[in-house]
Amino acid sequence: MAGIYFHIPFCKRICAYCDFYKSGDLRRMGAVAEAMHRELDARRDYLRGEPLHTRYFGGGTPSLCPPELLGGLLEHTARLFDCSQVEETTLEANPDDLTPEYLAALRRLGIDRLSIGVQSFDDDCLRLLNRRHTAAQAVEAILNARRAGFGNLTLDLIFGIPGFGGDSLHRTLDIALETGVEHISAYHLTVESNTAFGRRMAQGRFTPVDETVSEEEFLEVHDRLTAAGYEHYEVSNFARPGFRARHNAAYWHGVRYLGIGPAAHSFDGGERHWNPSSVERYIEGAPAENETLTDRDRYNEYVMTRLRTAEGIDLGETADLFGSARAARIPEAVRPWTESGTVEIRGSRVAVPPRRMLLSDAVIETLFET
Repeated sequence: MAGIYFHIPFCKRICAYCDFYKSGDLRRMGAVAEAMHRELDARRDYLRGEPLHTRYFGGGTPSLCPPELLGGLLEHTARLFDCSQVEETTLEANPDDLTPEYLAALRRLGIDRLSIGVQSFDDDCLRLLNRRHTAAQAVEAILNARRAGFGNLTLDLIFGIPGFGGDSLHRTLDIALETGVEHISAYHLTVESNTAFGRRMAQGRFTPVDETVSEEEFLEVHDRLTAAGYEHYEVSNFARPGFRARHNAAYWHGVRYLGIGPAAHSFDGGERHWNPSSVERYIEGAPAENETLTDRDRYNEYVMTRLRTAEGIDLGETADLFGSARAARIPEAVRPWTESGTVEIRGSRVAVPPRRMLLSDAVIETLFET
């Protein structure tokens, strides 16, 4: 089954670390929504009749959208695609947008999962990140969501922030665990050149944490969350039993998905498509770009996505998809990693143990075909 993603690129405030395509001009929201409806009609056959199992509003800040805009997109999608088997409908949200009234409206629309961008429960850290909410507002948003009947909540957190490890990270994890949410995504801060942090770093005014600190904080996140009953099932994702992120799993397992909106990406099983990263060009109807994946591209993506998950690579599946010769090369290629304990081979599975997943990118490079 397939998934559909709606990219809502609008933000009231630009976070210091964000590298996603976004726009601060909220006046264009209505025009973008109209263009998204046109794109839905134009791409109604993209998924080749496969039923949808997930719907996802990402951004940007989708919680800036009025309920009628979100509802219009969901209704239009239901007219064009088989939504009878949808298992999960997610909205990414900023804590200060989640008022009781707004949450009640989301529930009426059929949105059943919220991904709340908390990032930290330390107000000084939130100011550094240029977030527009406080720690208290984040806690209140979670309580409001529970009162509204949401039984599937995920929190986004960021670690590896200079000056905010140690006690600050410990307190953030304490509060996150106290909330009892079903899912936590914990990302290591990455400093990209076209962000506020990247510009400060180029000027010598911002220094990322070193590798030792990265590993210490990664292990603290892993140890605290797994000890509390969360499964570390992907490099940055932790879930209570039965609450893995189903939409994101589509990206990791090669499932077809349709992306609607500026900068949204799609995959039809053989080609990747992406819309222009421009509100203006998207409204004007600029066509998507595309790339046909070669056999080598598909193999490299398979290796990259599978080795970021707890299940890892299944050698039998690899042989079926890419040939027995490739599957046979994998155990030998990762031998140095198995000897160091960074990779485990159990039966037909080759995987990076969750506690060592910070090194997964290095392992993946070992297997890439260039």
